[in-house]
Amino acid sequence: MNDNEKKQAIEILNEIMEYELAGVVRYTHYSLMVYGYNRIPIVSWLKGNAAEGLNHAYKAGELATMLGGHPSLKIGKLLETEKHDIGDILRESLDHERMTVKSYYKLLDLAEGKSVALEEYAREMIYLEELHQDEVNKMLRNPGDLSPFEG
Repeated sequence: MNDNEKKQAIEILNEIMEYELAGVVRYTHYSLMVYGYNRIPIVSWLKGNAAEGLNHAYKAGELATMLGGHPSLKIGKLLETEKHDIGDILRESLDHERMTVKSYYKLLDLAEGKSVALEEYAREMIYLEELHQDEVNKMLRNPGDLSPFEG
C-alpha cells in the first residue's frame, strides 16, 4: 500500500472503530431497557453484542496503529429514539449493523490485492457482521416466515 492508501485505510478503520463503539453504547443501553417475560435471554444476547463490538473496535484500532495511524477517540452517531419495544430495538440494531458493514466493505475494496492482513480482516468481519444481520433478521420474523424481514 502506498502512503495515500494507508491514510485512507486508517480513516476507514477509525470509522469502523466509531461505529463499533457506538454499537457498544447502543447494545448496553438496549440491555437496560428490556422488560417482560423474555428479558433474561434478550439482555444476555444484547450484552454479548456489546462485548463483541468492543472487541471489534479494538481490532480496528490495532490495525490503525499497525499502519502508523492514531485510533479515533470518537463514537459514532447515537440516537435516542425512546422506542424500547424489542422489535424497535432489533430494527434499530439492524440499521446500525448495515451501516457498519458498509465500512468493512469500503476497507475490503481499498485493501484488495494490496494488503493481505487488511483484506483478510475485512472479509472476516464482513462474514461475522452478515451472520449477525441474519440473526437479527430472523428474530424480526414471525414463526414460520421463511422470507427475510424487509425493513
